[in-house]
Amino acid sequence: MPAPVTPTAMLNPILAPLSEDFFLRALVAILLCGVSAACLGTYIVVRRMAFISTALTHSILPGIVAAALLGISLYVGALVAALLTAAGVAWISSRKGNSEDSAIGVMLSMMFALGIALMSVGHAWRDFTGLLFGSIVSVGMSDLILIALTSFIVLLVLRVLHKELELSSFDEEYAQLIGAKPSVLRMVLLVLIALAAVASVRLVGALLTTALFVIPSATGVRLGKSLAQAMAWSAFCAVFGGVSGLYLSYYISGMPSGAAIVLCCATPYFIVRLLK
Repeated sequence: MPAPVTPTAMLNPILAPLSEDFFLRALVAILLCGVSAACLGTYIVVRRMAFISTALTHSILPGIVAAALLGISLYVGALVAALLTAAGVAWISSRKGNSEDSAIGVMLSMMFALGIALMSVGHAWRDFTGLLFGSIVSVGMSDLILIALTSFIVLLVLRVLHKELELSSFDEEYAQLIGAKPSVLRMVLLVLIALAAVASVRLVGALLTTALFVIPSATGVRLGKSLAQAMAWSAFCAVFGGVSGLYLSYYISGMPSGAAIVLCCATPYFIVRLLK
């Protein structure tokens, strides 16, 4: 007679990975990154800033490569590259005859090409595979501390400036009239995107970081009837996709964690699009 299936045996596929230290660190990291990226991503979707967020998240590639070749912190290099991209977009778009879209396209192409060139010069394509596509194994305790600190800063700033950001997102002209300074708030959002992208690069990789901002938030905006509800739904979808993606990459050998997380985040989006 076969042994009866017990509740413990049924839960074993879920509980078994939790005995691994690296999986627990990655799980905590995706919870922190998922919530902060989803809340920030709600503003990105509402303000239609997906293109600039893509530029910022992809532009961290040369910073990561340069930092690795110089032997300094990867997060410092990524943050410097993202901030330089934001400053470059602001400077180019402020010149007469240049639109913001063209400025974003120029900086995105230039920074990404620079990253590829640095990898070729350093002969380190294989060394940066985890940073390009994400790797749950690479999340260490120092990474976890930095992710927690970054997530706290992002959520704190969003909470403090919630009213101003919400107003400027839906009525920029009125926000300008009452002195909310939409241009300054936009720059604050760009800096927060840079910080959150740097924190997320270990989990989903430089190439897929923007998906963690946009896809769960696009789902939350479809489901929520207010900005607060949209953020709550976005955070739920990000956490669901992140946790599901971690388990998927754990059991499917060779699948990058970043790709698995993005695919699992995209599943609720397509379900909502079909049903709602």
